[in-house]
Amino acid sequence: MDEAIVEAVRGCAGAGGLPAPATPGAVTEAEEIIGFPLPPLLRRLYLEVANGGFGPAEGILGVRGGACQGAWNDLAEIYQDGPDPSGQIPAGLVPVYDWGCTIWSLVDFRDPAGPMWCTHQGHHWPQGINLAEWLSATIEGALTVKGILDTEPAC
Repeated sequence: MDEAIVEAVRGCAGAGGLPAPATPGAVTEAEEIIGFPLPPLLRRLYLEVANGGFGPAEGILGVRGGACQGAWNDLAEIYQDGPDPSGQIPAGLVPVYDWGCTIWSLVDFRDPAGPMWCTHQGHHWPQGINLAEWLSATIEGALTVKGILDTEPAC
């Protein structure tokens, strides 16, 4: 599945609008700040295809020099003080995409498959899909905010 995702993102990059690939130094810098290695698929996409900007709408955050989102310049910047200064979100869960209204998709850097998590209004939970599945669904337009919020466990 990873190869299909790389090719799909490469197709988007070929159509224009995506930043150039990240430098190895920018990827290493992000990993050092975050304290975990990037999942292999995300690392490959950043280094071989584009430094963020792919995925839903304006795309995920890049590493230094890549796609930004709102007030955030890159993954490492948003993670600088940890994923959640309140300490509710565990270390290693890295915010990659802001859906708006305090809804974020996060990648679990602790697992090479990159399980996806969501955070909303102080709660966080696993989405039950990995990065490859998440990217595939966003590229196809099948993943929506409502769909993400529907994965939130009942209180």
